[in-house]
Parts: sequence; structure tokens; C-alpha cells
Amino acid sequence: MKKKLKEYWIPFNLGLAVCLVLALVIGTNALLRCVTQHGKELIVPDFTNMTYEEAKQEAANAGVRVVVSDSVYVRQMRKGAVYNQTPKAGASVKHGRRILLTTNTRQPKKIAMPSLIGLSMYMAKAELATKGLNLGRLIYQEDIATNNVLKQQYRGGDIKPGTMIQSGSVINLVVGLSSSDSQTYIPNLVGNAYPRAVDLVQENSLNVGKLIFDKEVSTYADSVSAVVYAQSPKYSSQAVRMGQEVSLYLTNDKSRIEGKH
Repeated sequence: MKKKLKEYWIPFNLGLAVCLVLALVIGTNALLRCVTQHGKELIVPDFTNMTYEEAKQEAANAGVRVVVSDSVYVRQMRKGAVYNQTPKAGASVKHGRRILLTTNTRQPKKIAMPSLIGLSMYMAKAELATKGLNLGRLIYQEDIATNNVLKQQYRGGDIKPGTMIQSGSVINLVVGLSSSDSQTYIPNLVGNAYPRAVDLVQENSLNVGKLIFDKEVSTYADSVSAVVYAQSPKYSSQAVRMGQEVSLYLTNDKSRIEGKH
């Protein structure tokens, strides 16, 4: 009997050790998946107008991280507040993704105007945001390539690359419009915060028209946090010409947008 036990003791213990290792590996993987939400995509919150500490707390709650990467100067905005973010609010990201924040500095700073001519409108818009500048109007001009940047303008005139201007300045772009590719669509903007709504208008090769705020919106901070409750023209699947204006009606009363999505 003892001899038989000795014969099976080594393979038995080896098998037990293998089972324990497998159980440990499986358990560890399961725990890591649970803790890190492996493979799960998260929606990036809107950090606009928050302080860095507020954004940091909101990011932790959402499963992402925030880092201040740049600053601009906006006179009407409270100092230190988040002015812009990359990726944008509403984007889908992995758990732990780093979100780059641009905050409002206490003093204005000068920025060298980048060279945008020859870029696509979308690339030019991204470059402006990176430099702490704002895209203003899209001025369409007949050309062989639609949305190709032909001129960059500041305060009504052309501006050369390298010219020093204040951060937060508005840059208009003269872009091409081909007769064979001149149509776009009006997106549904209702329910979107003001900065995101502006992005959506521009990304669809349109211009922001009138901005009509509720009487309760009295400060710049109020306007940044306001949401669209109506738009003109309304969302439609009918094609329109690029460059058309879309007017936005904005409020901080979320009840006004119920049932309008």
C-alpha cells in the first residue's frame, strides 16, 4: 500500500501544482479584466469650463486621465478653466486613456501663426486647435479641390505664417469648392453643449450663424455650458450647399431639450 502511495505521490503533487497555477492565472486575468474594464470603451466627459481639480475628479469617475498640455488666454473665461480637450467630449476611448487639456491662462501669450495653406479644412482646424487658435468662418471659393485651404485670414486680411498673434484669436479660412463636390448635410445639434455644437457645424463644412442664448445665460461660463435646444435650419437628410449658416438656440435649462433628440 505504501509503495503504491509513493508511486502516485509525485504525479499527484505535480498535477495539483499545475491546477493551482492555472487557477491563479485565470483568477488574476479575471481580476485584471474586472479592475481595468478590459476591452470596454468609455465615453469621454465634457471637461469644458471645469478647473483642473474638477476635471481630474470627473476623469477618475469616468475611468480616464487628464493632463494639461497647453494654455490659451480668453478674457471672458475664468482663469484656470478648461478651454479645450483632446479627444473631444463624447469620443469613445479605452479605460485609462489620457485626455489632453488646454486651460485658460492668467495672462495672454503670443503664438506664431501656422501655415495652413494646402491643408484640408479638417487638418487646418486641428492645427489651429493645437496652437490655441480658433476656426472662424469658412469662406468657400470655386476651386478644383473642395475644402482645400487657399488662404488664411485674421481680422479681415490675409495673415502670413509666423506672424505673432494672441492665443485664442479667430482665424477665417478661404477654402476650395468644386462644382462636383459641394454638398453636405445639416447635423442634429440638439442636446449638444455649445462648443461641441460649433465643432459639429464646422466638421460638416457649415458656418455658425446667429447664436441666440436664453436670458438666463449672462456670463461666458454660462454660454460654454449651455446646450442647444433648437437649430435653424433643422436637422435634415436633404443635401445643402457647403458654407451655409446654421443658427443655434442655447439654454442652461436642460428641460427645454427633453424629447427633442
